[in-house]
Amino acid sequence: MDQQLADDGRDLVDVDIYDDGSFPVFRWKQAPAGLATRRQLREMGLRPGGQEPAARIECRRGLRWAWLYRIDLAKPKRTPSLAQEIALDRAMAARQTCPRCRRRYYACLPLRTQGVCDPCHGGYEPSPDTVMSPAPTGHELAA
Repeated sequence: MDQQLADDGRDLVDVDIYDDGSFPVFRWKQAPAGLATRRQLREMGLRPGGQEPAARIECRRGLRWAWLYRIDLAKPKRTPSLAQEIALDRAMAARQTCPRCRRRYYACLPLRTQGVCDPCHGGYEPSPDTVMSPAPTGHELAA
């Protein structure tokens, strides 16, 4: 592994701005109750809410790690406004609609590589379970 040197010959070191040496580090499945990763918080309907990480969990001999946050300080996830949901629906529609046949699919299309949907690219009819039928004219949002 290459080691970088500073101008005066000293070794450069990666510095973790959160790690002041006082962070507890737990191994995989060894973290105490009351701490959770971002993904675990999201599954609980929570978000860190601006709090600093409380600890760190490591797996694969320290090659993979994640911050742990206190669950009691976490805040509920914010619900998007109707305007935000409409904007997200339009963005997804742009990624899911073929510019040639104008069909909207349930999955995002390979528009950067192919430019069109697979059926248009291959010259066959799409499977009915992959196309939104009928194509949505407006939004069908929950909010």
